[in-house]
Amino acid sequence: MQSPHENWTLVTEFVLVSFTGIQEAWLPLFGFFLIMYLLTLMENGILVLVVATEKRLHTPMYFFLIHLSFLDIWYTSLTVPKMLAGFGYPAGQRISYSACLTQLYLFTFLGSTECFLLAAMAYDRYVAICIPLRYQEIVDRNTCLILAIGSWLTGFLTPVLPVYFMSQLTFCGPNVIDHFFCDASPLLILSCTDISLKESVDFLVSLLVLLISSLVIITSYVHIIITVLRISSLVGRQRAFSTCCSSHLTVVILQYGVCSLVYLRPKSSTSEDEDRKLALIYTFVTPPLLNPLIYTLRNKDIKQALRKVMKKMVTSQT
Repeated sequence: MQSPHENWTLVTEFVLVSFTGIQEAWLPLFGFFLIMYLLTLMENGILVLVVATEKRLHTPMYFFLIHLSFLDIWYTSLTVPKMLAGFGYPAGQRISYSACLTQLYLFTFLGSTECFLLAAMAYDRYVAICIPLRYQEIVDRNTCLILAIGSWLTGFLTPVLPVYFMSQLTFCGPNVIDHFFCDASPLLILSCTDISLKESVDFLVSLLVLLISSLVIITSYVHIIITVLRISSLVGRQRAFSTCCSSHLTVVILQYGVCSLVYLRPKSSTSEDEDRKLALIYTFVTPPLLNPLIYTLRNKDIKQALRKVMKKMVTSQT
């Protein structure tokens, strides 16, 4: 890392410029993102409520699903309220240097945790399909707690090195971040010092997270597919896979597809507009908004539990 030049004026706060050239259209855009945010909170909140209140869903698969929905609520709440505060309100666009690094740390922490939770869910599906007679013995309450705590703890430790190296960079101006939150790419553009080491650390840590979690998922699904193909009945094969794995696999493909585009690229070589568009998809659409829909629409147990909860709510009000 280069030492700061004695004539440099160090940046103590940043200005988040989410979208430029929208002075006349900021209100409709604000309304659109607010509705998307509230919809995300509602979807994930309802999913948590349904799984928590329906005893029939108190199984390992839905235990991890609650963690996933809870994580998605915090994931969007970390960035969206700050973005909404900046619409039509200049003071809301400002964020201190320490708050910016904190936001970057928490965003990386939650994103990494989601990858590890998806890997834990893949392992759960592997045991359920490939070793069904020992499922309750292997994936018991203690195992679920260990996998969940391990996912959160590993995710929490993931940003330590990337954020540490980010804190060693010098920012001497300009301080305008062309983004709606403090992500690594727009911050690196503003650095006055050499960012090559920081880029390498980011790439290696992102690659390590994706490789470890995806290796567990791929290995699990290879065994699952082999087991399903051994089922003699075509209907039985379709039912076994669709009931246990289709929703999870859909979420995994969406998660890892967008995540790879966002993080497995050199940060300084991509355009700010491209980074912002990918971040909008990653923050608003997948996983937070689509995950509850995928698990609800493709899962009969959750749909039945949802109808039951709604019926109870209607009955209690009448």
